Amino acid sequence: MTQTREEFEARLRQIGAERYHDKHPFHHLLHGGGCTPDQVRAWVINRYYYQHSIPMKDAAFMSRVESPDLRRAWRSRIEDHDGTDTNPGGIKRWLKLAEAVGLDPDYVASTEGVMPATKFAVDAYVRFVRDKTLLEAVAASLTELFAPKIHADRIQGLLKNYDFADDSSLSYFQNRLKEAPKDVAFGLKWVLDHADTQEKQDMAANALICKTDVLWSQLDALHSAYVEPGRIPPGAWQPGQGMANAKAA
Repeated sequence: MTQTREEFEARLRQIGAERYHDKHPFHHLLHGGGCTPDQVRAWVINRYYYQHSIPMKDAAFMSRVESPDLRRAWRSRIEDHDGTDTNPGGIKRWLKLAEAVGLDPDYVASTEGVMPATKFAVDAYVRFVRDKTLLEAVAASLTELFAPKIHADRIQGLLKNYDFADDSSLSYFQNRLKEAPKDVAFGLKWVLDHADTQEKQDMAANALICKTDVLWSQLDALHSAYVEPGRIPPGAWQPGQGMANAKAA
């Protein structure tokens, strides 16, 4: 049976309550100050691959959209990450974080040390958005519904527990607190407007679950490689590589 608009929104929000990656042990460790400097660096390196892929995901989505109104509304997402003449963008802000934790930003931007599992997960998400229906592609973005809380918790936890944390190094998260609400409002309304049958509601809900799986699997791989059991896969970043002081030397 097709759910009402209110019931379906509650269903989407429940997916986040149960499956969003703010509940992952690695984030609890990170936000609580329990990560070593190298564990923080590994997170920064691998999360960069996700950050730098987001505008490519959005460009792939827009290439399939025939509605000028939808393209126009979606375009700002690319600008938020890639930047404009007046806005450095999320990717450059993330590289400021990389620099703050002692990494060479050029090394991070090369994606050389990214784990295979991170690449598989993120690339799968880009393909999902490129190949699935527009409804599923938009619904997958609705993890943004749950992002403001994790950004706020992260800012508070990092500022409290790590010397590298300040307004400059955390500018990515601070800026997302301002940018994400407009994306959330548009994306949620679009999905609620277009998921008007039980089949479409199920498709949208499953797409959101898929996206939470993408985020969770990245942290599973990170935890396994750099926390417990500490089995770093071949080709992934090894502590000491890509450090800013090594470049200066």
